[in-house]
Amino acid sequence: MGTINIPVSVLNLAPIREGKNSQQAIEEMVNLAQATEAMGYQRYWIAEHHNTPTLVSSATPILIKHTLEHTKTIKVGSGGIMLPNHSPLVVAEQFGTMATIYPNRVELGLGRAPGTDMMTASALRRSKNDSVYTFPEDVQALLTYFGPEEHQGYVRAYPGLETNVPIYILGSSTDSAYLAASLGLPYVFASHFAPKFMGEAISIYRERFQPSGYLDKPYMMVCLNVIAAESDEEAKYQQTTMQQFFLNVVRGSRNPLQPPVKSMDGIWNLMEEEMAKSMSSVTLLGSKETIRQQLTSFQNRYAVDEIMAVSYIYDPEKQKRSYEIFKEVVEGK
Repeated sequence: MGTINIPVSVLNLAPIREGKNSQQAIEEMVNLAQATEAMGYQRYWIAEHHNTPTLVSSATPILIKHTLEHTKTIKVGSGGIMLPNHSPLVVAEQFGTMATIYPNRVELGLGRAPGTDMMTASALRRSKNDSVYTFPEDVQALLTYFGPEEHQGYVRAYPGLETNVPIYILGSSTDSAYLAASLGLPYVFASHFAPKFMGEAISIYRERFQPSGYLDKPYMMVCLNVIAAESDEEAKYQQTTMQQFFLNVVRGSRNPLQPPVKSMDGIWNLMEEEMAKSMSSVTLLGSKETIRQQLTSFQNRYAVDEIMAVSYIYDPEKQKRSYEIFKEVVEGK
């Protein structure tokens, strides 16, 4: 069996586990970063969500800074900063400052969704206009703020100027594929919760990619759910935590990350099961050998440049083990 040797990375939504609090969730976020850094993961990104009592990922730059402080080499970034919620200048100053303290380790993934409900979005909004529509201009503004002296306007980001913080476009639909391609930026697709348009988005991005000062050819990353364990049975058992997580999303309920259960029967109804499963249909699940087969067939079909793994596993040690197994698969061990 040949190796599927591509870079692998980590996405963390920083969930609060049942029986634990926000502070413990942040500690677990750092512990996972340290563990995956030691395993040789490429980057560790932290999401942005608001008004979600089960996730602590609202002040993403602060969590990124905290993670950078407690790690040594892994690149740390946002998966993503939801631009409608922020002024590009403030984002440039924050990330420019981090890039000054931690050179070549800070990355900026950008999304156009609010990462929350509409009422909270409006409480976060920097203006009453719908800044979702200014996303392309806001991305361009950020590229400029991080760029060379001669491209600056009157308003500049200090620190930020000439830090060249790498920007990645995040997407869960085809819109973002067109934008990433036209700007010649790397593209990250959110298959971990919105797999429906994955194939189409990948094709659009690759076909329409315009080489730029940032990239000479397309760089396609895909975020997948990964639950790896010693056996397929154990992985299926651990998967029930993720299924309860997505059931939470479907119901709009506010339960912390739940321990695994023997069976989901009686926990969800048929419609809920179908909705939760459609959101998590792109999942690598099983023992090392099973994951190897799934990843090989995924790569035979999509040949992506990098995989970012997210795993909702209740026991932090089992979560680390899942990342370890996944890394071994990629390295052909």
